[in-house]
Amino acid sequence: MNDQETSKPAVIRFLHRLEDALLVIIVMAMIVLAFGQIIMRNLFEAGFIWVDPMLRVMVLWVGLLGALVATRMDKHITVDVLTRLLTPGWQTISKIFTRLFAAVISGIIAWHAARFVIGEREMGSIAFSGIPSWILELIIPIGFGLISLRYFAEVICWIRDALGRKAG
Repeated sequence: MNDQETSKPAVIRFLHRLEDALLVIIVMAMIVLAFGQIIMRNLFEAGFIWVDPMLRVMVLWVGLLGALVATRMDKHITVDVLTRLLTPGWQTISKIFTRLFAAVISGIIAWHAARFVIGEREMGSIAFSGIPSWILELIIPIGFGLISLRYFAEVICWIRDALGRKAG
């Protein structure tokens, strides 16, 4: 754990560890399920019918949890050729603008994903093995909603810090 992480409140550190743990658990489960399915098919010419659709769902979960962790670590893909030419003040303004834009877009995606999941629930769609589709799809609005919240919080902190520097 780095100094920046230890300076955060305990609840935030717990949530970060929870994100990381979920990601590791799902990836490990994917490895075990895929390996088991390969062994079953090659050695016993059999397999579990639910494993392949479950692995596809797990890829979705890993992707969105990974995006959430990337947001936390500020490791999303960026094109910063122009920002390197800006003064530190303009760099901060640029970061605020781009993070605010990402927060709004992520929030819109979360909103529409939530509408999609509600529709799936109302239709009673089944993914596999009797599991309703909407339960497995919850990661979409939750993931994008958390990404949006994280970006909004980051923007608020940067604005607060920028105003604090001007006042001081």
